[in-house]
Amino acid sequence: MARMTMIEAIRDAMDVMMARDERVVVFGEDVGYFGGVFRCTAGLQQKYGKTRCFDAPINEAGIVGAAIGMAAYGLHPCIEIQFADYMYPAYDQIVSEAARLRYRSNGEFTCPLVVRMPTGGGIFGGQTHSQSPEALFTHVSGLKTVVPSNPYDAKGLLIAAIEDPDPVIFLEPKRLYNGPFDGHHDRPITPWSKHDLGEVPNGHYTLPLGKASIVREGAAVTVLAYGTMVYVAQAAAAETGVDAEIIDLRTLLPLDMETIVASVKKTGRCVVVHEATLTSGFGAELASLVQEACFFQLEAPIARVTGWDTPYPHAQEWDYFPGPARVGRALVETLEA
Repeated sequence: MARMTMIEAIRDAMDVMMARDERVVVFGEDVGYFGGVFRCTAGLQQKYGKTRCFDAPINEAGIVGAAIGMAAYGLHPCIEIQFADYMYPAYDQIVSEAARLRYRSNGEFTCPLVVRMPTGGGIFGGQTHSQSPEALFTHVSGLKTVVPSNPYDAKGLLIAAIEDPDPVIFLEPKRLYNGPFDGHHDRPITPWSKHDLGEVPNGHYTLPLGKASIVREGAAVTVLAYGTMVYVAQAAAAETGVDAEIIDLRTLLPLDMETIVASVKKTGRCVVVHEATLTSGFGAELASLVQEACFFQLEAPIARVTGWDTPYPHAQEWDYFPGPARVGRALVETLEA
């Protein structure tokens, strides 16, 4: 079993699938010769040639539109949008074409397409390189939305996404590419090479889409998180001493309600954490679902800790980023409510 960064695990997943299935093609801006802005596709063009891994013009609508056509005719494109912030020109193609193809053709066509996108902040990327648009995809019927938090999950989930017959939005928290990040920006990170979840099996394996992971068991409060916020929640629990049960959702759609409901019924309290803005963020959907399913077990209002309703700032990065101090206050206040 190899030790990998998340970048290497994502690349390995594409490598495994390109070797197993000649229908799998990889393309996007700078992903061929250059290997991608984060090097997630480095070496794939040299190994599989320019017809299997190639560069595309700076045209997100064209990248996604071409991939949908390929998928409809039997290929399995795994494309990269350089930053999730750049997906807006392609949103119509994703929503109106990719997500609807199976339905509008009465099952005659499917769209086995994966759209990979680095997401989130914590890298001083400012307002146009730090957004977390996951809620825009979970609102759309016909799409699956995946957010891995570690190399082991990233590889298994990406292989499952490539094998899925329908379109999958695969959001990669860029702050986690080289190691887990707990929100303490003034401390050195632990590289994945020294973390248990940096161990990634060789070859082919999958993790089911729609199955969450309990990363910390507890009895006092349930924390629902995904991506970078999984580690922030763990730090907050450790620093406050709150006996929190932390669930890494892994996939937002389909959502593992069975695991969520079982945990909240046990703890009686729930805190939802995400980096995206508060209003209409995915946390609102989570809070609603928990309230509907666990109303008689809840001992306190469901709390949300999120980014602010502003563009992602550059100079005040850490005032925006939901760090362990903010999450910790919510845990304590929920217990005291």
